[in-house]
Amino acid sequence: MKLLPIFLSFFCGILSLNAQNNIEVEITDFESDKGQAMIGLYNTENSFLKKEFKGKQLKIQDKKVMFTFADIPEGNYAIMVFHDEDKNNELTTNFLGIPKENYGASNNAPSKFGPPKWKDAKFEVKNGKTLKQKIMLN
Repeated sequence: MKLLPIFLSFFCGILSLNAQNNIEVEITDFESDKGQAMIGLYNTENSFLKKEFKGKQLKIQDKKVMFTFADIPEGNYAIMVFHDEDKNNELTTNFLGIPKENYGASNNAPSKFGPPKWKDAKFEVKNGKTLKQKIMLN
């Protein structure tokens, strides 16, 4: 009977080490409900804007989108989203490569003379928490 409290304490400790996190994302400032929102979650600087860790196409309602990335392991992440008005599943740009569709990044990272930088967009999730990110489109 003396081992039961020790076992329970040990078991609960192991569960907390493997706790998964959630990232709640609210995206605002869509110009219309036309098209879809494309959202990508990135887990490394090298993959940022190249290969998503997780991604989703979302319906826009009342010029905003709410979405939760669930069961995310602890670590550093960044989010990129754009308004895919023409539903071609890619960010449409002009002949100079300047985006024609609105976009935004976690931490509302600035995009001066190019896309947002990982260092500005990254955030950390840990301890089995729910982290909230509010992204305003440019």
